[in-house]
Amino acid sequence: MILKILPRARVHVGVPLSRDIYDVNGKLLLSKRSIIRTELQLEKLLAHGAYVDANSLEDGPENTLFSQALKSAAPVGLLQEWQQIVGVLQTLFSGPEKKYDFPSQVEKVAAHIVSLHDINADFSIYRILRQEGYLASRYGYTHAVHTAVLCILLSRHFRWSAQRMMSLVKAALTMNMTIAKLQGTMAGQSGPVEKSQHAEIIGHPGKTVTLLKALGVTDPDWLAAVEQHHERADGKGYPAGCKEVCEIASVLRLADIFTAKVSPRTFRAALSVQEGIAAVFLDDQGGAMSTALIKTLGIYPPGDLVRMVSGELGIVVERTSNARGPIVASITDAAGRPVPRLLRRDTRQAEFSIAGHAIDKSILQRLLPERLYGFAIINSLDLPPLEFLIE
Repeated sequence: MILKILPRARVHVGVPLSRDIYDVNGKLLLSKRSIIRTELQLEKLLAHGAYVDANSLEDGPENTLFSQALKSAAPVGLLQEWQQIVGVLQTLFSGPEKKYDFPSQVEKVAAHIVSLHDINADFSIYRILRQEGYLASRYGYTHAVHTAVLCILLSRHFRWSAQRMMSLVKAALTMNMTIAKLQGTMAGQSGPVEKSQHAEIIGHPGKTVTLLKALGVTDPDWLAAVEQHHERADGKGYPAGCKEVCEIASVLRLADIFTAKVSPRTFRAALSVQEGIAAVFLDDQGGAMSTALIKTLGIYPPGDLVRMVSGELGIVVERTSNARGPIVASITDAAGRPVPRLLRRDTRQAEFSIAGHAIDKSILQRLLPERLYGFAIINSLDLPPLEFLIE
């Protein structure tokens, strides 16, 4: 038996396994038709080291990792799709030079993310701000997806063409591909950045552009955004310290900074959305970019925990035309007791207006997104297909 690492995109939470899973020594961990019940259980399995018999992966033309046949085996949930896209990106970046037509593969991932976002944009924002139970080792890939989502929102706010938006989204997905593993290591370490790690960080924009060109990327906007996404107009950025920074790179930099600020690390908790916006606002000196971020997310974006004048605590689930008046799902009653059934409150109404942010957010750790958004079932045939070659 020849073992190959288990492709993340092969596994569906709640769906029977289509093959046996082994550890690195060939010991059976889970038999065929076993069911992985939770995303956390799956993440622990992958972190431990999960392998399959290479012969069992031979299941059709091009040996697809994310085949339409597999996707149609069970109803596809929106939450499940978002969880899987991170693993798909990780697979794509594993030996990218061995992947057939890398630029078109990234295009498929980007199109898939745009389609998922358009099903429920508020839920995609919620996923950025609520990352309880995240896995530090996959931070680099998760961060790329979150940045891509914010880039969709910002590019549409600026009324960019679909082509330019796609260039930005692809840049977001690939901007850190040469340090994605390092980012996971750093997210999980308790000490400061080491000297060797710092050197890799400083050099990664140029190194990534070189790799992208070698892989066949020719889109000038895509390449420029990656090359300059850490540059600043005041010349204090890196690696070149240039002051002439293109607009698409500036948007990518803002999205990169904000999503990093609101993401947790082993050594620190995630900043609140208000702290993240304040950091971007200070960096941008209140310019057009940070203003666009506030207008895009709203004062109280999805995922924010708030206190209403009614005394109820609730979590924002939907933006409205009023930046200060989103739709909120109440999770406690006026006395602070958890409620068995969440009620949607329109905070544009005086009796449910928002009094302020809730300070103690420990209750969120026990709140599953399914309670807020339901088990949304989507038609996988309406999504752009994801097909990746096995190495």
